[in-house]
Amino acid sequence: MRQVKIGSMRVDLVSEIPALPFEKTWLFANVTDAVIAENRSWLDHRYIEPETGRFILSHHSYLVRTPRWTAIVDTCCGNHKHRPRVPAWNNLDRPYLENLQALGVAPEQVDFVMCTHLHVDHVGWNTRLLDGRWVPTFPNARYLMGREEYRHFEAAHNAAPKSPVNHGSFEDSVLPVVAAGLAEFVETDHRLFGDRKAALRFAPAPGHTAGNMQIHLNGGHDHAVMSGDVIHHPIQCAAPWLSNAADIDPAAAVATRMALLEELADTPSYLLTGHFPAPTAGRVIRHGEAYRFRFED
Repeated sequence: MRQVKIGSMRVDLVSEIPALPFEKTWLFANVTDAVIAENRSWLDHRYIEPETGRFILSHHSYLVRTPRWTAIVDTCCGNHKHRPRVPAWNNLDRPYLENLQALGVAPEQVDFVMCTHLHVDHVGWNTRLLDGRWVPTFPNARYLMGREEYRHFEAAHNAAPKSPVNHGSFEDSVLPVVAAGLAEFVETDHRLFGDRKAALRFAPAPGHTAGNMQIHLNGGHDHAVMSGDVIHHPIQCAAPWLSNAADIDPAAAVATRMALLEELADTPSYLLTGHFPAPTAGRVIRHGEAYRFRFED
């Protein structure tokens, strides 16, 4: 993804796993061969494997910089973490921090870590393994997490402390941040900055998790939405009714996705999703009664 500029904000992609194929019905239980065939003309090998028909996702963060602050949005899967139920996430050893350093940022320079939600593949680099302990990766950052989201997973953890809540990520990627005093719990409509050239706010995005959020960036006349898991794959622009297996409330997730697509359709606003493969950034365009995604190469 080439750098996106929103007012005084610069947005870069920090890659962890650039291309990871998933079985189509594991990702979307209600997908049909017909809807895939209808969209193969604009979804090439970067997004659907030609040989297997598997859907390809990316795992990445967004780095947002202004002259005043530096933020990371969603932190992927993380290294050295025990995730046996999903082998593709298990005991990773990826150059994520090296990719961040290549953009000119050290972990100590990050001021904010923003979590759209607390699923396992969005919180992993919240912590890293140091001398056998999980410690915050970004020691000088405030970690912004949704209050409702945190309480949901905290209740599940308290009810079954020995159960690996969220594949174990709540224990190894969330609780150490809380214990270090770096967590800040926010409402789903929290506004962090309101400068004319650099405004950033959370917005409710119900359906995928108990307190799911998206992040809006505004600067001057520019606008972008970091949608987290409101949308997983570009085929959902053409078929918003495709429901992800992890949606806690599929009907609400579809409504949220439809509202976002309608808001952005045929506007200059960027859509920056949590899992679209490169070139990742793009804009929503109308196509008949549905939508398509136009990648910005």
